[in-house]
Amino acid sequence: MTPFGKRLRELRAARGVTMKEMADAIGVSAAYLSALEHGHRGKPTYYLLQRIITFFNIIWDEAEDLERLAQNSDPRVVVDTSGLTPAATTLANRLSRSIRSLSDADVEAILALLETRLKTKPRR
Repeated sequence: MTPFGKRLRELRAARGVTMKEMADAIGVSAAYLSALEHGHRGKPTYYLLQRIITFFNIIWDEAEDLERLAQNSDPRVVVDTSGLTPAATTLANRLSRSIRSLSDADVEAILALLETRLKTKPRR
């Protein structure tokens, strides 16, 4: 499940909306919506995301949070390390090979380290 799929499921449950009801309202099939929630589909298009935001009638910070989750929810990531250091290429390859064997705690620790490092270094 992706972060976006998890949040989408939470929103539906909190409002008591079935997958079929939501799918009909936003113009997609229930099967597609299920695949989106379970992470079997890539991140939603901008237009679909806007229909979802409108459907749930969410605004401002909550809408921005949902957009951010969508941006971080592509289940099939491609990392282009051309022009980067050999260490960066090694990191990308090691992560792609080992991510399934990492515990949730390991993943959280790596994410926390990245967030800490990105906050202290200027973004390019």
